[in-house]
Amino acid sequence: MQCPFCREIDRDRVIDSRPTDSGRSIRRRRLCEACKRRFTTRERIDETVRMSVIKKDGTRVAFDRTKMLAGLQRACWKRPVSEDALNRLVDEVEELVFREFEREVPSSFIGRELAKRLAGLDKVSYVRFASVTENFQVVEDFVETARQIEERARHEAPGQQELFP
Repeated sequence: MQCPFCREIDRDRVIDSRPTDSGRSIRRRRLCEACKRRFTTRERIDETVRMSVIKKDGTRVAFDRTKMLAGLQRACWKRPVSEDALNRLVDEVEELVFREFEREVPSSFIGRELAKRLAGLDKVSYVRFASVTENFQVVEDFVETARQIEERARHEAPGQQELFP
């Protein structure tokens, strides 16, 4: 490591280390033994294996969690869903994608997983989101989805987990 102040090489020691960015990088405080000044470095793992998303038309694009978050934010516009809840939802789906797939994931899988979790947060936002992911063409598609939500709500007891998802 080179000191940014005196340019001495390998004359520093680590004073403090802590994970940042949800464990994706490490922040280190260092002390240069030559000039006695402190500086901060950030280390991150170089992502050599990139995840690709296979879209409906067959094209492939780089996986980008901000696109998932943007889609959810559009669906939850003016709805009582917190930004923290949306971030947790995106974190869950991102973790699932990287656990289940090696290099490529279908966009339909991501959409289904996001919709499934969004249904538990806000029903109106779920219908909005499903209208895009399921490509609703007519009003009856909205009505049918709303009926399915009502039917599920009638059969679920509050606080019960689904036995057979």
